[in-house]
Amino acid sequence: MKVGVVGAGLVGATAAYAMVLRGSCSELLLTDLDPARAQAEAQDIAHASPVSHGTRVGSGALAELAGSRVVVVAAGANQQPGESRLALLGRNAAIFRTLLPQVAAAAPDAALLIATNPVDVLTDLTARLLPGRAVLGSGTVLDSARLRWLTAEHAGVDATHVHGAVLGEHGDSEVIAWSSVTVAGLPVAAFMAARQRPWTPEIQAEIEAGTRGAAASIFQGKRATYYGIGAALARITERILADRRAILTVSVPTEAFGVSLSLPRIVGAAGVIDTVMPELTPAEGQALEASAGVLRAARSSLAEWSSA
Repeated sequence: MKVGVVGAGLVGATAAYAMVLRGSCSELLLTDLDPARAQAEAQDIAHASPVSHGTRVGSGALAELAGSRVVVVAAGANQQPGESRLALLGRNAAIFRTLLPQVAAAAPDAALLIATNPVDVLTDLTARLLPGRAVLGSGTVLDSARLRWLTAEHAGVDATHVHGAVLGEHGDSEVIAWSSVTVAGLPVAAFMAARQRPWTPEIQAEIEAGTRGAAASIFQGKRATYYGIGAALARITERILADRRAILTVSVPTEAFGVSLSLPRIVGAAGVIDTVMPELTPAEGQALEASAGVLRAARSSLAEWSSA
Protein backbone atom coordinates (compact mmCIF):
# COMPACT_ATOMS: atom_id res chain seq x y z
CA MET A 1 0.00 0.00 0.00
CA LYS A 2 1.52 3.25 -1.18
CA VAL A 3 1.20 6.63 0.52
CA GLY A 4 2.35 9.97 -0.85
CA VAL A 5 3.34 12.99 1.21
CA VAL A 6 3.26 16.36 -0.57
CA GLY A 7 5.41 18.85 1.28
CA ALA A 8 8.60 17.61 2.95
CA GLY A 9 8.78 20.29 5.62
CA LEU A 10 8.60 19.57 9.33
CA VAL A 11 5.00 18.33 9.35
CA GLY A 12 5.21 16.28 6.17
CA ALA A 13 8.55 14.71 7.03
CA THR A 14 7.51 13.93 10.60
CA ALA A 15 4.28 12.33 9.36
CA ALA A 16 6.34 10.20 6.99
CA TYR A 17 8.72 9.23 9.80
CA ALA A 18 5.78 8.29 12.04
CA MET A 19 4.37 6.10 9.27
CA VAL A 20 7.67 4.25 8.93
CA LEU A 21 7.97 3.69 12.69
CA ARG A 22 4.35 2.52 12.93
CA GLY A 23 4.42 0.40 9.76
CA SER A 24 1.50 2.36 8.35
CA CYS A 25 2.20 1.49 4.71
CA SER A 26 4.50 -0.60 2.53
CA GLU A 27 5.69 2.22 0.27
CA LEU A 28 6.12 5.93 0.93
CA LEU A 29 6.93 8.75 -1.48
CA LEU A 30 7.87 12.31 -0.48
CA THR A 31 7.63 15.17 -2.94
CA ASP A 32 8.35 18.84 -2.47
CA LEU A 33 8.88 22.06 -4.42
CA ASP A 34 12.49 21.68 -3.22
CA PRO A 35 13.50 18.25 -4.61
CA ALA A 36 16.77 18.23 -2.67
CA ARG A 37 14.85 18.64 0.61
CA ALA A 38 12.47 15.82 -0.29
CA GLN A 39 15.36 13.56 -1.27
CA ALA A 40 17.29 14.28 1.93
CA GLU A 41 14.26 13.72 4.16
CA ALA A 42 13.39 10.48 2.34
CA GLN A 43 16.95 9.22 2.69
CA ASP A 44 17.08 10.05 6.38
CA ILE A 45 13.70 8.43 7.04
CA ALA A 46 14.62 5.38 4.96
CA HIS A 47 17.49 4.69 7.34
CA ALA A 48 14.89 3.98 10.05
CA SER A 49 13.20 1.39 7.86
CA PRO A 50 15.56 -1.55 8.55
CA VAL A 51 15.04 -1.17 12.30
CA SER A 52 11.26 -0.66 12.15
CA HIS A 53 8.91 -2.13 9.53
CA GLY A 54 10.85 -2.23 6.28
CA THR A 55 8.83 0.45 4.50
CA ARG A 56 10.20 1.40 1.07
CA VAL A 57 10.85 5.14 1.18
CA GLY A 58 11.69 7.39 -1.75
CA SER A 59 11.26 10.84 -3.22
CA GLY A 60 10.27 12.16 -6.61
CA ALA A 61 8.15 14.50 -8.67
CA LEU A 62 4.39 14.83 -8.33
CA ALA A 63 3.88 12.37 -11.18
CA GLU A 64 5.46 9.66 -9.02
CA LEU A 65 2.50 9.82 -6.64
CA ALA A 66 0.82 7.44 -9.09
CA GLY A 67 -0.55 4.38 -7.33
CA SER A 68 -0.93 6.06 -3.95
CA ARG A 69 -3.96 5.05 -1.88
CA VAL A 70 -3.64 8.11 0.34
CA VAL A 71 -1.88 11.41 -0.30
CA VAL A 72 -1.12 13.59 2.72
CA VAL A 73 -0.99 17.26 1.71
CA ALA A 74 1.30 19.20 4.03
CA ALA A 75 2.56 21.78 1.53
CA GLY A 76 2.17 25.49 2.12
CA ALA A 77 3.47 28.57 3.85
CA ASN A 78 4.64 28.15 7.43
CA GLN A 79 2.71 29.59 10.35
CA GLN A 80 4.73 32.25 12.12
CA PRO A 81 4.86 32.73 15.92
CA GLY A 82 1.82 34.73 17.01
CA GLU A 83 0.08 34.24 13.66
CA SER A 84 -3.34 32.62 13.65
CA ARG A 85 -4.04 29.67 11.40
CA LEU A 86 -6.68 31.70 9.58
CA ALA A 87 -4.12 34.41 8.74
CA LEU A 88 -2.39 31.85 6.53
CA LEU A 89 -5.46 31.39 4.38
CA GLY A 90 -4.74 33.69 1.45
CA ARG A 91 -1.21 32.44 0.90
CA ASN A 92 -2.04 28.77 1.17
CA ALA A 93 -5.23 28.97 -0.85
CA ALA A 94 -3.19 30.32 -3.77
CA ILE A 95 -0.79 27.38 -3.45
CA PHE A 96 -3.66 24.89 -3.34
CA ARG A 97 -5.31 26.23 -6.49
CA THR A 98 -2.19 25.35 -8.46
CA LEU A 99 -1.03 22.27 -6.56
CA LEU A 100 -4.16 20.22 -5.88
CA PRO A 101 -5.26 19.63 -9.49
CA GLN A 102 -1.74 18.31 -10.21
CA VAL A 103 -1.86 15.99 -7.19
CA ALA A 104 -5.31 14.72 -8.19
CA ALA A 105 -4.18 14.04 -11.75
CA ALA A 106 -1.09 12.14 -10.57
CA ALA A 107 -2.97 9.99 -8.03
CA PRO A 108 -6.55 9.76 -9.29
CA ASP A 109 -7.61 7.00 -6.89
CA ALA A 110 -6.08 8.42 -3.70
CA ALA A 111 -7.93 9.84 -0.74
CA LEU A 112 -6.56 13.32 -0.05
CA LEU A 113 -5.74 14.01 3.59
CA ILE A 114 -5.25 17.76 4.13
CA ALA A 115 -2.88 18.87 6.88
CA THR A 116 -2.00 22.40 5.75
CA ASN A 117 -3.44 25.22 7.86
CA PRO A 118 -6.01 26.61 8.13
CA VAL A 119 -7.03 23.02 7.62
CA ASP A 120 -10.82 23.42 7.71
CA VAL A 121 -11.07 26.12 5.07
CA LEU A 122 -8.44 24.45 2.89
CA THR A 123 -10.37 21.18 3.14
CA ASP A 124 -13.43 23.07 1.90
CA LEU A 125 -11.40 24.58 -0.91
CA THR A 126 -9.99 21.20 -1.93
CA ALA A 127 -13.47 19.66 -2.04
CA ARG A 128 -14.59 22.59 -4.20
CA LEU A 129 -11.62 22.26 -6.56
CA LEU A 130 -11.96 18.46 -6.82
CA PRO A 131 -15.65 17.53 -6.63
CA GLY A 132 -16.30 13.85 -6.16
CA ARG A 133 -12.90 13.10 -4.64
CA ALA A 134 -12.44 11.58 -1.20
CA VAL A 135 -11.17 14.62 0.74
CA LEU A 136 -10.78 15.02 4.49
CA GLY A 137 -8.81 17.29 6.78
CA SER A 138 -6.85 16.30 9.86
CA GLY A 139 -9.28 18.53 11.75
CA THR A 140 -9.19 18.30 15.52
CA VAL A 141 -7.66 14.82 15.83
CA LEU A 142 -4.60 16.48 17.37
CA ASP A 143 -6.67 18.82 19.56
CA SER A 144 -8.67 15.86 20.85
CA ALA A 145 -5.41 14.05 21.67
CA ARG A 146 -4.23 17.11 23.61
CA LEU A 147 -7.51 17.17 25.54
CA ARG A 148 -7.20 13.47 26.35
CA TRP A 149 -3.59 13.83 27.50
CA LEU A 150 -4.28 16.79 29.76
CA THR A 151 -7.34 15.12 31.28
CA ALA A 152 -5.37 11.92 31.84
CA GLU A 153 -2.61 13.85 33.57
CA HIS A 154 -5.13 15.22 36.06
CA ALA A 155 -6.85 11.84 36.45
CA GLY A 156 -3.54 10.03 36.94
CA VAL A 157 -4.27 7.40 34.29
CA ASP A 158 -3.07 6.18 30.90
CA ALA A 159 -4.32 8.64 28.26
CA THR A 160 -5.67 5.80 26.10
CA HIS A 161 -8.44 5.34 28.70
CA VAL A 162 -9.68 8.91 28.23
CA HIS A 163 -12.14 9.57 25.42
CA GLY A 164 -13.38 12.97 24.37
CA ALA A 165 -13.81 15.16 21.34
CA VAL A 166 -12.84 18.66 20.35
CA LEU A 167 -15.30 19.89 17.74
CA GLY A 168 -15.55 22.67 15.18
CA GLU A 169 -12.54 24.65 14.02
CA HIS A 170 -8.98 23.47 14.41
CA GLY A 171 -8.18 26.79 16.03
CA ASP A 172 -9.21 29.35 18.58
CA SER A 173 -12.99 28.79 18.31
CA GLU A 174 -12.79 25.02 18.82
CA VAL A 175 -15.36 23.50 21.17
CA ILE A 176 -14.49 21.06 23.95
CA ALA A 177 -17.51 18.82 24.40
CA TRP A 178 -17.10 18.11 28.12
CA SER A 179 -20.55 16.53 28.28
CA SER A 180 -19.22 13.49 26.39
CA VAL A 181 -15.71 13.18 27.90
CA THR A 182 -15.23 9.88 29.70
CA VAL A 183 -12.45 8.20 31.68
CA ALA A 184 -12.60 4.39 31.80
CA GLY A 185 -16.18 4.62 30.58
CA LEU A 186 -17.31 7.00 33.33
CA PRO A 187 -18.22 10.65 32.85
CA VAL A 188 -15.12 12.60 33.76
CA ALA A 189 -16.68 14.18 36.88
CA ALA A 190 -17.83 10.76 38.12
CA PHE A 191 -14.39 9.25 37.59
CA MET A 192 -12.67 12.07 39.47
CA ALA A 193 -15.14 11.67 42.34
CA ALA A 194 -14.55 7.91 42.43
CA ARG A 195 -10.80 8.55 42.79
CA GLN A 196 -11.36 11.41 45.20
CA ARG A 197 -9.64 13.83 42.87
CA PRO A 198 -10.80 17.44 42.60
CA TRP A 199 -12.83 18.42 39.55
CA THR A 200 -13.82 22.06 39.55
CA PRO A 201 -14.71 24.66 36.92
CA GLU A 202 -11.23 26.12 37.45
CA ILE A 203 -9.54 22.78 36.66
CA GLN A 204 -11.77 22.31 33.64
CA ALA A 205 -10.91 25.82 32.42
CA GLU A 206 -7.20 25.11 32.90
CA ILE A 207 -7.43 21.99 30.72
CA GLU A 208 -9.41 23.92 28.10
CA ALA A 209 -6.76 26.63 28.03
CA GLY A 210 -4.01 24.03 27.74
CA THR A 211 -5.80 22.35 24.84
CA ARG A 212 -6.46 25.56 22.90
CA GLY A 213 -3.12 27.13 23.75
CA ALA A 214 -0.89 24.12 23.16
CA ALA A 215 0.29 25.20 19.72
CA ALA A 216 1.11 28.73 20.87
CA SER A 217 3.03 27.40 23.85
CA ILE A 218 5.07 25.04 21.68
CA PHE A 219 5.67 27.75 19.08
CA GLN A 220 7.07 29.98 21.78
CA GLY A 221 9.63 27.37 22.76
CA LYS A 222 10.64 25.85 19.41
CA ARG A 223 8.91 27.77 16.60
CA ALA A 224 6.93 24.85 15.22
CA THR A 225 4.73 21.88 16.11
CA TYR A 226 5.13 18.61 14.24
CA TYR A 227 5.41 15.49 16.43
CA GLY A 228 1.78 15.39 17.55
CA ILE A 229 0.32 16.19 14.14
CA GLY A 230 2.75 13.79 12.47
CA ALA A 231 1.48 10.92 14.62
CA ALA A 232 -2.14 12.00 14.09
CA LEU A 233 -1.68 11.99 10.31
CA ALA A 234 -0.13 8.52 10.46
CA ARG A 235 -3.10 7.25 12.47
CA ILE A 236 -5.67 8.72 10.09
CA THR A 237 -3.79 7.30 7.11
CA GLU A 238 -3.76 3.81 8.63
CA ARG A 239 -7.50 3.94 9.22
CA ILE A 240 -8.11 4.78 5.57
CA LEU A 241 -5.72 2.16 4.20
CA ALA A 242 -7.09 -0.66 6.36
CA ASP A 243 -10.74 0.44 6.09
CA ARG A 244 -10.85 0.37 9.87
CA ARG A 245 -14.10 2.35 10.32
CA ALA A 246 -12.43 4.26 13.14
CA ILE A 247 -14.16 7.22 14.75
CA LEU A 248 -11.97 10.31 14.41
CA THR A 249 -12.68 14.02 14.60
CA VAL A 250 -11.62 14.80 11.06
CA SER A 251 -12.89 17.75 9.02
CA VAL A 252 -15.08 17.46 5.93
CA PRO A 253 -17.75 19.66 4.30
CA THR A 254 -20.78 19.47 6.58
CA GLU A 255 -24.13 20.52 5.16
CA ALA A 256 -25.71 21.23 8.53
CA PHE A 257 -23.10 23.92 9.23
CA GLY A 258 -22.36 25.03 5.68
CA VAL A 259 -18.60 24.58 6.04
CA SER A 260 -15.91 21.99 6.73
CA LEU A 261 -15.39 21.41 10.44
CA SER A 262 -14.64 18.59 12.84
CA LEU A 263 -17.19 16.19 14.26
CA PRO A 264 -16.83 12.50 15.15
CA ARG A 265 -16.65 10.73 11.77
CA ILE A 266 -16.45 7.08 10.74
CA VAL A 267 -13.27 6.85 8.63
CA GLY A 268 -12.49 4.04 6.21
CA ALA A 269 -11.25 3.30 2.70
CA ALA A 270 -13.69 5.75 1.13
CA GLY A 271 -12.58 8.53 3.47
CA VAL A 272 -15.41 9.72 5.69
CA ILE A 273 -18.23 7.19 5.60
CA ASP A 274 -20.60 8.79 8.09
CA THR A 275 -20.86 11.40 10.83
CA VAL A 276 -21.89 10.66 14.41
CA MET A 277 -23.33 13.87 15.81
CA PRO A 278 -22.77 13.87 19.59
CA GLU A 279 -25.41 14.93 22.06
CA LEU A 280 -24.40 18.42 23.15
CA THR A 281 -25.56 20.72 25.89
CA PRO A 282 -27.26 23.92 24.69
CA ALA A 283 -24.09 25.89 25.47
CA GLU A 284 -21.92 23.44 23.52
CA GLY A 285 -24.33 23.56 20.59
CA GLN A 286 -24.21 27.35 20.53
CA ALA A 287 -20.42 27.32 20.71
CA LEU A 288 -20.24 24.86 17.80
CA GLU A 289 -22.46 27.07 15.66
CA ALA A 290 -20.30 30.07 16.57
CA SER A 291 -17.20 28.12 15.53
CA ALA A 292 -18.82 27.29 12.20
CA GLY A 293 -19.58 30.99 11.80
CA VAL A 294 -15.90 31.84 12.24
CA LEU A 295 -15.01 29.38 9.49
CA ARG A 296 -17.75 30.57 7.14
CA ALA A 297 -16.56 34.15 7.58
CA ALA A 298 -12.96 33.18 6.84
CA ARG A 299 -13.95 31.18 3.78
CA SER A 300 -16.01 34.05 2.38
CA SER A 301 -12.77 35.91 1.64
CA LEU A 302 -11.82 33.33 -0.99
CA ALA A 303 -12.67 34.03 -4.64
CA GLU A 304 -14.58 30.73 -4.91
CA TRP A 305 -17.10 31.92 -2.30
CA SER A 306 -16.89 35.73 -2.39
CA SER A 307 -19.64 35.96 -5.01
CA ALA A 308 -21.61 32.92 -3.89
